[in-house]
Amino acid sequence: MELLSSLADGFAVALTWQNIGLALLGCFLGTIMGALPGLGPSNGVAILIPLAFTLGLGATPSLILLTSVYYGAMYGGRISSILLNIPGDEPAMMTCLDGYPMAQQGRAGEALALSGVASFVGAFFATWGLVFLAPQLVKVALLFGPAEYFALFALAFATLGGISSTNQAKSAFAAALGLGLAMIGVDTQTGVPRFTFGEVHLYDGIDFLVAIVGLFALSEVFIFLEHRGTDRDISDKPRMKIGKIIPSWKLIRYCTPTMLRTTGLGFLAGVLPGAGASLGSFVSYSMEKRLVDRKGTFGKGDPRGVAAPEAGNNAAAGGALVPMLALGVPGSGTTAVLLAVLLALNITPGPLLFSQNPDVVWGLIAALFIGNIMLLAMNIPMVGLFTRVLMVPPRILMPIVAMVSFVGIYGISGSSFDLLVMVGFGVMGWVLRKLDVPLVPVILGTLLGNEMEVNFRRAVNISNGDYWTLVGSPLAITLWAIAIAGFVLPILVGGVIRKRMRMPKDNEGAVTD
Repeated sequence: MELLSSLADGFAVALTWQNIGLALLGCFLGTIMGALPGLGPSNGVAILIPLAFTLGLGATPSLILLTSVYYGAMYGGRISSILLNIPGDEPAMMTCLDGYPMAQQGRAGEALALSGVASFVGAFFATWGLVFLAPQLVKVALLFGPAEYFALFALAFATLGGISSTNQAKSAFAAALGLGLAMIGVDTQTGVPRFTFGEVHLYDGIDFLVAIVGLFALSEVFIFLEHRGTDRDISDKPRMKIGKIIPSWKLIRYCTPTMLRTTGLGFLAGVLPGAGASLGSFVSYSMEKRLVDRKGTFGKGDPRGVAAPEAGNNAAAGGALVPMLALGVPGSGTTAVLLAVLLALNITPGPLLFSQNPDVVWGLIAALFIGNIMLLAMNIPMVGLFTRVLMVPPRILMPIVAMVSFVGIYGISGSSFDLLVMVGFGVMGWVLRKLDVPLVPVILGTLLGNEMEVNFRRAVNISNGDYWTLVGSPLAITLWAIAIAGFVLPILVGGVIRKRMRMPKDNEGAVTD
């Protein structure tokens, strides 16, 4: 009853005209950004962070806007997957396997509508999972001391590469780079400037909002400039006729068991730090295929092959919020960006969040329910509008991204130096993406580096210089064990899973471009 009472208080916070309007705006913009191949939820949220701060929004409205963009982008990724066989983002990759064949059979509208319903089911039940599971993790708050927090941060870095990471060494390098960037500025304990090179602007350290917008948004612009004129425009691909956009009740009933099973799998994948929606989508599709594909119809336009990954990846998106809110450990790349927003708003996610900022967290959860209903109501009748967005050429889209980035960051800080730093991070992001180095560990290192250092120093000082204190409790040992397993398992089994996730048409029904 206490949980339901807190949720009711959250709805009182979320059901204001401002927050409802922001949720609607976030859902609309998120769906568009998810539909455009290459942007995805991480970039979508990063691009709109300056807008949230420029508008002077408070903590709850800012989070409602950006999490609505997050959920909307997870919905929108299916549009280009079904119509063009081009995943809007990595989690939507599995939707291509049966979504595009359905479109080729003249059932594009049916596939889009069914995927919208599956996305709603996955996200709706995952939000209920967030309601019941996240507060339970708060009970471990009293067990955390400096050593346990240090182990928790180490777990975040060890697992963020995830199963889909192509190279754990590159993930480790990216995390080390992020930790190095976090050391820039005046040492809070000694007052000594570190790595500032005499530049006064760096005494306060690197603004992680500037780093995020540069690494994600501007690097996307540089990638476009590099390939300008060499890549075929999306609008050159043949258009599929949408056809009927309302799925029959018979079809929905047929796919309901699939949606419910894969929602559970996706949510569990999302809760695991570093697994994320990509693994949720893959596991959901693979398990459902083994369970129900007795006639070999998966990969040939089976509606269950559309419902399974969509319910799975949207459930994983909701599940990824659990460790981010309850432990301060992001469950995916996008939640790492949301973690930066919380820190910028002087809100520390973690075990004490639910007791220190209940209005923010419960208002956010209530807004997720509202946003899901909005997305379902929006994505079926407005499918035609969202598909037209795919016709926007990148030469028009990318200048808009650059403009929003520059105007937004300058509006936040009023500093031209920050604009130069943002461009520098944009170039860094472009180079790292060329080298296949993941960007999210860089951001996480920049975000958590100072807290990790403070807790390390505090733990060692309390124990009079005894470093064994870092493994001096059962909780710390457990966290270290999970961290080691999370780093080693992708090395051992990640190659097999990645190969299966990218399996060509001959084996899984995908059409490789």
